Amino acid sequence: MSIVNLWPDSSASMLAGWQERTNAPITEMAPQIVFLGMGSNLGDRHHMLQQALDALRALPETTILACSRIYETEPWGGVAQGAFHNCAVEIRTTLQPMQLLTAVKNIEREMGRVEVQRNGPRLIDIDILLFGDIVMKQEGLAIPHPAMAERPFVLIPLREIAPDAVHPTEKLTIEELALRCGDHGVVDTGIELTVASGEAPDRRD
Repeated sequence: MSIVNLWPDSSASMLAGWQERTNAPITEMAPQIVFLGMGSNLGDRHHMLQQALDALRALPETTILACSRIYETEPWGGVAQGAFHNCAVEIRTTLQPMQLLTAVKNIEREMGRVEVQRNGPRLIDIDILLFGDIVMKQEGLAIPHPAMAERPFVLIPLREIAPDAVHPTEKLTIEELALRCGDHGVVDTGIELTVASGEAPDRRD
């Protein structure tokens, strides 16, 4: 497979690191629609989200289909810290779920994330929310993401790009879950990330 470097050296470095860490050929599956949640509350939050999106776009066998605007959200989990910037991303990929998890965890490490405190401040957080209609739970990965159905900072950005997507265990759409959950503590900044050079994200308003 040939990978064209369309992004800064930092993204190419993240991809090379991911390939080195996996130490195995890519095992493809039928293309799946996957939804990711991203957040940051340290440093230049906008820049962190953009850098993470650029790195996702460089992943093999993966295409970014849509990205929400950035939402400023209250921290979750009872730890005193600054507000987050959050967004949701839709991708199409043939990577297996555990391969994708390895990839996003590598991106987090390459961007400088260090685990210090559970639910504490972080430079970048990338979570797999939904992976097609897969329901699975194994060490390090549960799909759908646990508690996403009760988290406004996940549901409100996700509703922007995928209101009709169905949560495979709740059996409700993202629109229905967001209405049930409410939008307390979530503010639309109106800021858009760049999916490709000169291209704004697809927003399905």
